[in-house]
Amino acid sequence: MTFRMPAEWTEHERCLMAWPTRHDLWGAVLAQAKQEYAQVARAIAEFEPVTMVAPPGHGDDARALCGESVEVMELPLDDSWFRDSGPIFVVGPDGRRAGADFRFNAWGSKHHPYDADDRVSALLLEHLGERTVRSEMVLEGGAITVDGEGTLITTEQCLLHPNRNPCLSREEIEAELKAGLGVTKVIWLPFGGLLDTETDGHVDGVCAFVAPGRVLVQLPDDPDHPDHARMRANRAVLEATPDAQGRTLEIIDLPQSAFTEVDGAPVEVGYLNFYLANGGVVVPVAGLPQDAEALAVIATACPDRKVVGVPARALAHGGGGVHCITQQVPAVPDSSR
Repeated sequence: MTFRMPAEWTEHERCLMAWPTRHDLWGAVLAQAKQEYAQVARAIAEFEPVTMVAPPGHGDDARALCGESVEVMELPLDDSWFRDSGPIFVVGPDGRRAGADFRFNAWGSKHHPYDADDRVSALLLEHLGERTVRSEMVLEGGAITVDGEGTLITTEQCLLHPNRNPCLSREEIEAELKAGLGVTKVIWLPFGGLLDTETDGHVDGVCAFVAPGRVLVQLPDDPDHPDHARMRANRAVLEATPDAQGRTLEIIDLPQSAFTEVDGAPVEVGYLNFYLANGGVVVPVAGLPQDAEALAVIATACPDRKVVGVPARALAHGGGGVHCITQQVPAVPDSSR
């Protein structure tokens, strides 16, 4: 059976998240990270149900901070970046949903252990009663963005990195993406973020589909930004490449950038790392003047959605943003489950 990954803007049954507990990652900002995860969960719960997966023994902690609007369940976890370690949901031609369970190796074995995160997709899908489509290829959800109509965008910097699938060629990786996610065209951008050493340049830091044929692109206007030229090279590829339907992509530029400091270390809060909820967009913000400008650009790109900013300085310190810690479950008819 051929499955297809729906676009993020299609109707969701719920959002999945995972609770932060990894002390060697968060260190002194763990308490702040928990507050931010809870704020993200509560913001999304205004638009759609949220299920928070917490490690055994940490469920009460998550419930206390997230509140009654968020469902909490316990499963073994190593980390809390569910876009990458959680299942990627796909839909079959019969309307039934399944979870694509790709391998996870902690972004090229950057953190240990990660065996529980590699297993959590299968455990969660079993718990939810969902079908599983298994792939032996390493893939994180933050490495891809899809339009639900056959087009997938990714970065060479990430998916071709030798720490993911060293035995697979570019053509073999593309074939697995097409087979597992139901896409017919893969657009390869040359660059992810230069400073994104944690994920090796996930695409959710550089561009995102926000509607059929419409892409929001990070394009820092500061000539001294390390990605000033790199993101323009990405934009040139998008300008020159039609989507799977033959359309020239409409490109909306997001020029704002937010550098701040957390626990004595510089971080960049990426506005593009947002989550498209049912009727809303939940956007990471830094508490800086440029937040409002970025939110206005995103509102223009997503005119039918309510745009909500949530503090995400600790998330940036941990290596990501709102999109990195969320995973949508597409809605399907009751008869198709």
